[in-house]
Amino acid sequence: MAIGVLSLLGFQLVDSAFIARLGTAPLAAQSFTFPLSFLVIGIQVGMGIAIAALISRALGADETARARRLGSLVLVVGTATIALLVLLLWAIQEPVFGLLGADETTRELIRHYWAPQLLAAWLGAVLYFVYSLFRAHGDTWLPGKMMVITSLLNLMLDPLLIFGVGSWEGLGLPGAAWATSIAFGTGLLLVGRRLGGKDWLAVEGLAGEVQRSLVPFAGIAGPAMVSQLMPPLAAMLAISVVASLGEAQVAAWGLASRLETLSLMVVLAMTMSLPPWLGRCYGAGDWDQVHRLMRLALRVVVVWQLSLGILLAQVSPWLALLLSGNPEVRDDLATLIRFLLPSYAALGVCMIVVSAGNALGWPLRAMLMSAGRLFVFYLPCLWTGAWLGDLVGLAMGAAIGNLLAGLAAWQVLRRILESPRRQSSYPS
Repeated sequence: MAIGVLSLLGFQLVDSAFIARLGTAPLAAQSFTFPLSFLVIGIQVGMGIAIAALISRALGADETARARRLGSLVLVVGTATIALLVLLLWAIQEPVFGLLGADETTRELIRHYWAPQLLAAWLGAVLYFVYSLFRAHGDTWLPGKMMVITSLLNLMLDPLLIFGVGSWEGLGLPGAAWATSIAFGTGLLLVGRRLGGKDWLAVEGLAGEVQRSLVPFAGIAGPAMVSQLMPPLAAMLAISVVASLGEAQVAAWGLASRLETLSLMVVLAMTMSLPPWLGRCYGAGDWDQVHRLMRLALRVVVVWQLSLGILLAQVSPWLALLLSGNPEVRDDLATLIRFLLPSYAALGVCMIVVSAGNALGWPLRAMLMSAGRLFVFYLPCLWTGAWLGDLVGLAMGAAIGNLLAGLAAWQVLRRILESPRRQSSYPS
């Protein structure tokens, strides 16, 4: 999963790197779309968490027939939900991007980019739901392999569709979105064929399963979606703060956001692969294994993320040069890298704790931890830093916010693991 996440997030960073060659304005336009794109991702990840949790718990309790019914339901409901969401985001684009601080020139660039980007978001969400189904059944190899394949396809299509070939001038900024759409569509066709050969879906008994599983699904998916929707909301508020500093700062922030997700590849892979394992332990009542898994996961996150963050901070000038040709954007990006990336060790701790909470029957606590990370620690520190010291202060404030959130999440998890062991309360 780490290899798959690396390739998937890597091609998103490659998208931004290619777009940066078009100029600061297209890169800033793409950066303004990130919060709404994260909104779609938040919904799909929240539903994916519920998919993996319920199906893995059913498998852990040896209820394979129920697992098949759940697989069919979530694919249908998830596909329809994301379709309605992307249509809504298309309809409200003008007022939303205006509120985020995009001027008329930037909004004109976004108009041509937004439709293919929403199509890519829908295809990616459906593909993610299928991946969640495979992960719930313990197969992380196929999702990881397919992420690599779609990433390589996107990498090949990006320069052709953005810059053109021969006498064809290319599509510019929309070309990046069309490349992603084609890559995700191809991946969906390939993984759909593999899913057709599995006995993981059912067509009978779905109505009864809706009545039986609606409350448990909502109990997990609801808080998980809220948890996943809070980062896009925080991103909107953050980019509105960055927009007050200037267009180059928005472009640098957009590149830093892409680099953030790429640098968190191991953490993201663990948030995908750990919950199904924890869910099976939950279904089987094996709490000793839960404790061992969590201790190991947190050690890996802190050691890996801190080492990587310090290394990238040391090479930040060269990394920024690789990602942007604009001197002002490059300098601002190097500043963000130096302050933010080492702090992702603490952010990773918080992400792992939230992910485990959803898998182990603590969705409300997970949601509250997400809210605390963003609205108690991250955003107030970021705003205070920007007010005191422009971009440098903003970067320092964001780093301090991540550190405080990680410490708080660790304290919450320690109290949970030190409490008397609960009996499994998996709903029958």
